[in-house]
Amino acid sequence: MVARVQTLAFQGIEGVPVDVQVQVASGLPNFIIVGLPDKAVAESRERIRAALHASGLALPPKRIIVNLAPADLPKEGSHYDLPIALALMAAIGAIPGDQLADYVALGELALDGGIASVAGVLPAAIAANALDKGLICPAASGPEAAWAGRDLAIIAPASLIAIANHFRGSQVLARPEPGIASPVDGLPDLVDVRGQESARRALEVAAAGGHHMLMVGPPGAGKSMLASRLPSILPPLAPAELLEVSMVASIAGAIADGRLTSRRPFRAPHHSASMAALVGGGIRARPGEVSLAHHGVLFLDELPEFAPQVLDSLRQPLESGEAVIARANYRVAYPSRFQLVAAMNPCRCGRAGEPGYTCRRGARCAADYQARVSGPLLDRIDIRIEVPAVAATDLMTRAPTETSDAVAARVARARARQIERYDAEGLAGIRTNADCPASALDHLAAPDAAAAKLLRDAAEAARLSARGYHRVLKVARTLADLDGADTIGRTQMAEALSYRMAGDGVALAA
Repeated sequence: MVARVQTLAFQGIEGVPVDVQVQVASGLPNFIIVGLPDKAVAESRERIRAALHASGLALPPKRIIVNLAPADLPKEGSHYDLPIALALMAAIGAIPGDQLADYVALGELALDGGIASVAGVLPAAIAANALDKGLICPAASGPEAAWAGRDLAIIAPASLIAIANHFRGSQVLARPEPGIASPVDGLPDLVDVRGQESARRALEVAAAGGHHMLMVGPPGAGKSMLASRLPSILPPLAPAELLEVSMVASIAGAIADGRLTSRRPFRAPHHSASMAALVGGGIRARPGEVSLAHHGVLFLDELPEFAPQVLDSLRQPLESGEAVIARANYRVAYPSRFQLVAAMNPCRCGRAGEPGYTCRRGARCAADYQARVSGPLLDRIDIRIEVPAVAATDLMTRAPTETSDAVAARVARARARQIERYDAEGLAGIRTNADCPASALDHLAAPDAAAAKLLRDAAEAARLSARGYHRVLKVARTLADLDGADTIGRTQMAEALSYRMAGDGVALAA
């Protein structure tokens, strides 16, 4: 007799059904797992043996064969412990095997029989729902699984004994409720920023339209300070965005206590990050920083200090909204629609352009440093601004400045206009101007006559690429949304062009 329990293997954020088959047959005592298991799956034999012993069950002195089908699909991770143990318990008659047929199971076993949380519970719950099955998962992951749907049957035991009692009818495990993380208090506020009015304005525009942004300025000018306050003016995640973000975080094991949060991700990797860390990869093709920042912000401080090959690997995710990891034996795609915010010094010494200072290396200091950022990457950045050093008088002035709440209210109104516009056009998947397809810009971001002439003259003078032309239109559309205007005027177009032209020096150096 063969006992069966269904589980899942993960390819990106998608769950692939895996059939766990267990046979207890006559022969020399042995415990064999086949079906391309990795080291973590192969070691599950000892965890299962100890967990069953702690639960009052002993393995029979027979030949136990575990097959993970399909056999040609690699099996990775510790979440196979629980389905193998359940199938084994069904094979020896400890629990009724017919009741397991309606569930997908995953979980890691502790030596005392407890069930530890694992990564990927939310995608597994969604996949189980699509298969019209219930889910058996660790108790700590139950609040996360409950987000997959109200109709999904979920059993979230804390131990093997609890699940055995549940199926025998001596203990009923209640369905867990969706978990919500407590709101984040004490986010950095824009009211702390002294001076830098133009930079604050650019940050508001970037937040309103989801535009990529580059800040260039000397050390101590406040570039990192401004970037760290961007989350405080961004709107919370919409329900569909929350689900996508949480699925990536679940695969990465980054959901604490199974509780989801509506706060947009903010990722700030160090400049020593490798290409696999940034765009994803490795032996198990895990999501990288660009995917963990999905529907959020990826902040790259000291941009030229990143390896040039690592920076250029961002070009494809910036354009397509997904990070594709291709290997000889598999291909994985993670969603990566993020907002890039970067900061850099004007040169290696950081004092280029400072009045009264002459670098011993001359103009070459700035040119060599800025050339580490390629032109094609800069062409994908919508807003480029210079952040000058803050004067001492600005720091000493106690004049009141706007709080993040006041700016966030304007950003929310501008985003509401964008969502309404794109829904009316049948572009329900588009929520910001930065994501607007070029084919829709002609009628959704059409400038008036004066603005069109200004754009045409500037495009010819600055030799804007087709991408640059469209990105200027998108920024101008965001500026019009902030002003509550239906048509792009000359004032909005001039401001949008100023954000584009501010980086000409960097672009020429690159």
